[in-house]
Amino acid sequence: MKTGLVLEGGAMRGLFSAGVFDVLMENGITFDGLVGVSAGACFGCNIKSRQIGRAVRYNMAFAKDWRYCSVRSLVSTGNLFNAEFAYHRVPSEFDLFDNETFESNPMEYHLVTTDVFTGKAIYKKIDCGGDYLYEWIRASSAMPAVSKVVEIDGLKMLDGGISDSIPLRYFQEQGYQRNLVILTQPAGFEKKPMQMMWLFRLMLRKYPVLADALADRHIMYNEQLHYLETEKAKGDTYVICPKEPLKIGRISHDPKAMKETYEEGRAMAINQLQAIKDFINK
Repeated sequence: MKTGLVLEGGAMRGLFSAGVFDVLMENGITFDGLVGVSAGACFGCNIKSRQIGRAVRYNMAFAKDWRYCSVRSLVSTGNLFNAEFAYHRVPSEFDLFDNETFESNPMEYHLVTTDVFTGKAIYKKIDCGGDYLYEWIRASSAMPAVSKVVEIDGLKMLDGGISDSIPLRYFQEQGYQRNLVILTQPAGFEKKPMQMMWLFRLMLRKYPVLADALADRHIMYNEQLHYLETEKAKGDTYVICPKEPLKIGRISHDPKAMKETYEEGRAMAINQLQAIKDFINK
């Protein structure tokens, strides 16, 4: 039975997920494949490259660097998270991403983006490291209104969370029958309709179908949570999530808050470690 790891996004809330999967790696728990969305894709690539601690390390190191994430970057480049610095220079110059290990590790790596014309999910399995990988990760993580549209292979894309926030169904369709899902919202969370949707429609006026998908995202997300509960009851899906709403926001420049979020994920994984092992090995 193929085992899968499903990582939702949430920007800096994704450091909770990083804390969880770092503990899993430290304890030799592996998966046949993972699928990540937005921050889940951005941080989850470090599982395939086997780089424990890297996700929280570079985020803390560049938390206050305007070149990484800032209004200055948004104004000057059109991207809140700087496309060149955050997605290319950091992994190539400052906190090196292990492309060799990523490519040699047999675990499959999938991510999700959203087609700006159709509003539908695009799923991509990536085996190679380097700039091609980094650009796909950027596409999966490109939040609407504060990111430019990312163009790769003739496709124009933004944040995968718009179209498929918790891609459990997708992974099941790929043959992953037993899945561990890491969420960044607590149990009982219910997503509300997007506020100030009129402004997003104005900013996304070139892509009206994408704007419609964004307006309906809460419906999609809450339906996925319901599906998750149904699958948990069947016994082949295990869910890890925070006990309470995480104190960190989607955007943060506070290294302390980042570390605390990461440690909360670690504590949750340590507390459930034996149950996770039993689930994976049953």
